[in-house]
Amino acid sequence: MNDPATLAAPDAAGPVASHKPGGVPSGHSTRPKRSKVNDMTTWTLAQRAQRMNPSVIREILKLTEQPGVISLAGGLPSPDTFPVEVLREASARVLRDSPREALQYAASEGFGPLREWVAQQLKSQGIAHADAQRVLITTGSQQGLDLVGKVMIDAGSRVAVESPTYLGALQAFAPYEPAVEELPGDDDGPRPESFAKARGARFAYLLPNFQNPSGRCLSDARRDAIVAAAAEHGVPLVEDNPYGELWYDAPPPAPLAARASADACVYLGSFSKVLAPGLRLGFVLAPQALYAKLLQAKQAADLHTPAFNQRIVHAVIENGFLEQHIPTIRARYKTQRDAMQASLTKHLGGLAKWSQPRGGMFFWLELPAGIDAMALLPEAVARGVAFVPGAPFFPGAGGANTLRLSFVTVSPEQIETGIAALAQTLAEAEKRAA
Repeated sequence: MNDPATLAAPDAAGPVASHKPGGVPSGHSTRPKRSKVNDMTTWTLAQRAQRMNPSVIREILKLTEQPGVISLAGGLPSPDTFPVEVLREASARVLRDSPREALQYAASEGFGPLREWVAQQLKSQGIAHADAQRVLITTGSQQGLDLVGKVMIDAGSRVAVESPTYLGALQAFAPYEPAVEELPGDDDGPRPESFAKARGARFAYLLPNFQNPSGRCLSDARRDAIVAAAAEHGVPLVEDNPYGELWYDAPPPAPLAARASADACVYLGSFSKVLAPGLRLGFVLAPQALYAKLLQAKQAADLHTPAFNQRIVHAVIENGFLEQHIPTIRARYKTQRDAMQASLTKHLGGLAKWSQPRGGMFFWLELPAGIDAMALLPEAVARGVAFVPGAPFFPGAGGANTLRLSFVTVSPEQIETGIAALAQTLAEAEKRAA
């Protein structure tokens, strides 16, 4: 561990003004006088701050802001799916019917009717123990990850993750200084026998449905085997499910939380992919043994998730809106997924390996050995296309020859143009390597 960094404050003090009685400034000059005191103030960072790093994806997204670049990089939902008019009407209704409550401080647990709605939805997915008293509304599911890390991780304690895994989870856990352990797996996800190695870990973090970044969805049998293995070796599960509703061919199997005991799994969900990410609304279904501490951690972080946002979302969804809205998202994204599959087959059939995702927002590509996707990115951007290199999604070394492509914010025509440019970039890199 490096020593804490020390940041020196600028050597400048605030302005000092003299005044005549009555508050009228003296003198003819309006230029403020400055203190001559030598300011030796320093800011010493905590060691945990050394483990905070900028999001690689968000840094890459800056490249896509260049004119003419087709971005296949960002994991952003399409703004064309945002139900703007419905949200506008709900906002007006909330401000008309309950303005004082919506604009006031609120319960840290969340808006009661929204928690009830979440619990009923989870019960319909087979999570029999889902109860509103176990639901904590969070400021995006990303906050849920941070709260889990804050409550569960000590410096040096072990946390097991898939490889690759969601980069945002690695960022959320990193300040709490875990020893991150990879769960070896295959195309169907982590192998059950890998949980023997994870015995003693604080938890295992998993994304069973259309994982970010790989897009894979765990089979029914693999889910059963993972839950059994985790129980056998005493490894609690943290199940993250932001993409489960975005299925294109068939719904995913029942969640891990529906197979595990009520105290063996934390379940995280989000409204970002089915309504709008700007609302920053997520939720945690937690075991009773954790709920109180997660709640206390949230109180210290932000007191509560914005009550106005919670009431708007509840006003939108309480009468079944999502049952009509989500199928329109699926239909749109399926068309774009099929377009990317066709373009990849056409242009990259002999240059890369991938599997067509059955849901979610991403294709995961494996390039030939020796091709570094991070080094390839500037060349691709120069040709007018951007992607996310895969290495940052791996908790350890590896993945240099992998990359992630997102298809939901680009048209089929842009997908075709972008994949053709990526193919040209990769072909040139292979020639150099040869």
